[in-house]
Amino acid sequence: MKRLLLAAVFVTVAGTAFAQQSKIANMRPYDKSGINMFETPKTDTVPFDDVKVRIGAGFTQQFQALKHSNNSTSATKLYNLRSGFNLATANLNIDAQLAKGIRLNLISYLSARHHQETWVKGGFVQIDASPVNSELLDNVFKYVTVKIGHYEDNYGDAHFRRTDNGHSLYNPFIGNYILDGFTTEIGAEIDFQKDGFLAVAAVHNGEIKGEISDAPTRNPSFIGKLGYDKQLNNDLRVRLTGSVYHNNGAAANTLYTGDRGGSRYYLVMEAAGSNAKDAAWSGNLRPGFSRQVTAFMINPFVKYQGLELFGTLEFAKGKAINEVNKRDVNQLAVEGIYRFAKNENLFVGVRYNTVTADMLFGTATQEIKMNRVQASAGWFVTKNMVVKAEYVSQKYNDFPTSNLLSGGKFKGMMFEASVGF
Repeated sequence: MKRLLLAAVFVTVAGTAFAQQSKIANMRPYDKSGINMFETPKTDTVPFDDVKVRIGAGFTQQFQALKHSNNSTSATKLYNLRSGFNLATANLNIDAQLAKGIRLNLISYLSARHHQETWVKGGFVQIDASPVNSELLDNVFKYVTVKIGHYEDNYGDAHFRRTDNGHSLYNPFIGNYILDGFTTEIGAEIDFQKDGFLAVAAVHNGEIKGEISDAPTRNPSFIGKLGYDKQLNNDLRVRLTGSVYHNNGAAANTLYTGDRGGSRYYLVMEAAGSNAKDAAWSGNLRPGFSRQVTAFMINPFVKYQGLELFGTLEFAKGKAINEVNKRDVNQLAVEGIYRFAKNENLFVGVRYNTVTADMLFGTATQEIKMNRVQASAGWFVTKNMVVKAEYVSQKYNDFPTSNLLSGGKFKGMMFEASVGF
C-alpha cells in the first residue's frame, strides 16, 4: 500500500506537469470521453511541433459482499468468504507524441491481483501518418493505422469495454466476461477505416512473452476483423464486426488466460486455503487452450440516444499441449446500458453471460455450463471519476459431483470507485 500511495503522488505531480499541456494525437482518452471508442479514429488533427509526453493513471478499489456455496462430494471445503475490501489496483499510463502521426504507448500495472509487483502490460508505436515525404504514403495513411510492439490483441470488440486492472472507466459493470478473450502479444497490426467500413489484420508471436526456443515448435497467431461502424444521425450509431483469432501451435498461448490483473470477484468458488494472488481468476472459465486455438467473435453494437445495446457471440476450439483432440467452448453475452442525466453522467445496466464448454476432468471430457447475471448502476462524479454498484449472480452446472464447482453458485453485491486520466 505504501508503494501504491507513492505511485499516486508521483503520477499526480507528473500529470500536473505534463498531461494538462500535452495533447496526443489519435489516442483513446482514459476518461469518460473514451467510452464507446473502439479502434482509434482517423479524425485527430493535433499539429506536431515537438515531442510531447503525457503521464496518466488508473486507480480502482472495490468493496466485496459475496456469498458462495456448492453441492460437491469433494472433501475439500470452499474458501471462507467474508465481506471486505479487495486489493487496490493501479495502472501507470505513458503516452508520447514522437513525430507527426507517430505516438508511443506504455502501460504498467503498479498493483494487480495476480502480479502484485510492478509489471509492464505492454508498449507499442502507432503510426497514423507517413514518416517520410511521399504523396502515395500520405494518401495511404488517410485510411490506414499501423501498430507495432507488444500490445493488447485486437480480437473482437469486447476487450474495448472491459476493465483493465486499475482502469475501469470504460466498463459499465464491475466484472468482465466469464470467458475473457484478452491477452497481449508481440507483433504488428494494420487497421483500415473508410466511410464506416473497418478491416483489421495482425500477425503476432502467439504467446504473452518473447521466446526464442523452438521446443516445442511455435507458430505465429493471426487476427482478422471486418466491420461497419457509422453514426447514422445525431441519435443513432450502429456497429457490427466479426473477428477471428488463429494459432496452430504455441507452447503457452494465453488468449483466454492473459489477464494478469485477475478477476474482480475475489476467491469465489475457490478452495479453503487459497490466496487471491495464485487463485486470481475466480468466477472465470479458463479452457486451457495453450497449444492450439481458433476463435470467432461477432459483436453488434447499437446506441440510440442514451440507450446502448452490445452483444458477443463467440465460438472457440482448441487444446492443451498434452491433448490429442480439440475441445469446444461457446459464449453468449448480451448487455443493455441506459445513460441519462446531464452529459449522461448516470447509468444503469444489465448483462446476461453464459458459457458452454467441453472441459477435461482427469482423462474424461465433460460438457459444463456457467451462467452469470449482472445488474449495475453508476455515477460519473467527474469525467475522470466513477462510482459503481453491481449485483452479480453466477451458477455452475453439470460439473462432476466430485469437483469443487459441482452445484456451485455465488451472488451478492460489489461496490467500486475508480479514477482514470
